[in-house]
Amino acid sequence: MSNEQVVTQSGISKKIHIDGDFIADDPRMAEMDALYAESFKNLEEGSIVQGTVLSIERQGILVDIGYKSEGSIAAAEFTKDEFEKIKVGDTIMIYLEQREDAEGNILLSKEKADKMKVWKDLEQVHDRGEIVEGKVLSRIKGGMIVDIGIKAFLPGSQIDLRPVRDLDQLVGKSFPMKIIKMNQKRGNIVVSRRVLLEETRDKKRQSTLSNLTEGQVVSGTVKNITEYGAFIDLGGIDGLLHITDMSWGRVNHPSELFMVGDKVDVVVLKYDRESGRVSLGYKQKSPDPWAEVETKYAIGTRIKGKVASLTDYGAFVELQPGIEGLVHISEMTWSHEIRHPSKLVAVGDMIEAVVLSLDKKGRKISLGMKQVDHNPWEVIEKKFPVGTKVEGKVRSITDFGVFVGISDGIDGLIHISDLSWTRHIKHPSEIFKKGQKIDAVVLKIDREKERLSLGFKQLTPDPWETTVPEKFKAGTSTTGKITKITEFGVFVELAEDIEGLIHISEIGLPVGQKAEDTFKPGAELTVKIVKVDTAERKIGLSLKEHKRDAENAEYSSYMKGQSEEPRTLGSELNKKKDRNQA
Repeated sequence: MSNEQVVTQSGISKKIHIDGDFIADDPRMAEMDALYAESFKNLEEGSIVQGTVLSIERQGILVDIGYKSEGSIAAAEFTKDEFEKIKVGDTIMIYLEQREDAEGNILLSKEKADKMKVWKDLEQVHDRGEIVEGKVLSRIKGGMIVDIGIKAFLPGSQIDLRPVRDLDQLVGKSFPMKIIKMNQKRGNIVVSRRVLLEETRDKKRQSTLSNLTEGQVVSGTVKNITEYGAFIDLGGIDGLLHITDMSWGRVNHPSELFMVGDKVDVVVLKYDRESGRVSLGYKQKSPDPWAEVETKYAIGTRIKGKVASLTDYGAFVELQPGIEGLVHISEMTWSHEIRHPSKLVAVGDMIEAVVLSLDKKGRKISLGMKQVDHNPWEVIEKKFPVGTKVEGKVRSITDFGVFVGISDGIDGLIHISDLSWTRHIKHPSEIFKKGQKIDAVVLKIDREKERLSLGFKQLTPDPWETTVPEKFKAGTSTTGKITKITEFGVFVELAEDIEGLIHISEIGLPVGQKAEDTFKPGAELTVKIVKVDTAERKIGLSLKEHKRDAENAEYSSYMKGQSEEPRTLGSELNKKKDRNQA
């Protein structure tokens, strides 16, 4: 029999007795090996185990996890405070990455153990629907990176109830959040701040809606401003304060009265429980100034007010906060020459006016500025009776005539038909220029409509009543210049601005021959006057009649010469004899 010293799995040596083919073993050693092997079953790779600090070095610590060899953890896996507080004999939770590497070392990680613990805690938080505190670390594509113990992703759509324009302003700030998605294998966690905001909003909304009634005065915060109004946050529900319900007076834009963030008290005008829409009013907190407008601004009342705004058609005047009246451009001055109210007044001017009309239901007041002054039209018939010759300045020229200022506030119109007795005028600018001084004759006065008709051609006698009947008589011939050739005839100027027409039927052209090929403008032509119509101001001419008269005259002259000395054979022989003797 021989003895041999061996080392068991536990690392404890024992004596084995070998006798022939029988091996004797120490029963105490076998029991110890079994217990030691059982203790390693819980040391699985990828799990968290408990370890005891055996020693502390500058580079890290040595840890006993109850395995046959110890493992080390680098100091870098600890924070500075954590590393300074560690003492020999302390127990810590660590992550077992590998029980033995190629060199027989145990690979441990305190950092991964911490992460696994955080993951486990966060999974419990997620399962219970609890809230975590997240600090925004940085901005990335599509959202933000936040720290909730480990790094998590906060999508841009989950940051707020409305899109956030400047995400960089959130970096460094902390917000309560909820975990909405976890994937430990990929190491991904997605969080949301919007979920909490929606929950809070819904709670406030339900509370607000349950207590909301029409006519109630509620407090809110201006949330957004548009061109047509402002949205007010009443506590989980938004109400619209329309621009027309902001003030009894004129409001050009809601920003004139409110700013985002303002705290305001408003009146609930309408509440639709089915749609959840709320209409709000601000001006309704004060009495309607139009309630007593008929008493305060009766027709004929003389008032003072400030010009609030100008338009092309007039000026709006503020009589008091919430009440405005319109001075139409036609009621600004007795003169008709102004084209825009800005020529007389400017925004902010204090003016005097008279109330001309009042529409309480339509909330309209018509004012007149010119009524404050004396009306020159009341004495116009005495000052400028019909037939009076007046002098004035051309104020404006239109297609239909010329406006002439003959007195302060009095303009008269010379219609284009009253510019010339004989001349065909296409536009008054052919004769007059703006600012030119001219004479005219008063033709008609309409005091009620404030209209004065003037005439320019009436300054001279009508040639169709004097010159034409005397100078141009039917049946006589005259000479003139061709002015125009048309399809229906030829116009001939007989005197200055007096024309006659040779109708195509009175020209007498051969068949196929055209007037434009025969006559030229500017050429002189002798014609016969066949008709003079002073009422219609027309003179009818005839070239055919003139030629016929000329031919008849020539024939008559010829025949007259023949009748003075009858021709016979004897007389002709005597004439021949006389010529031969001579």
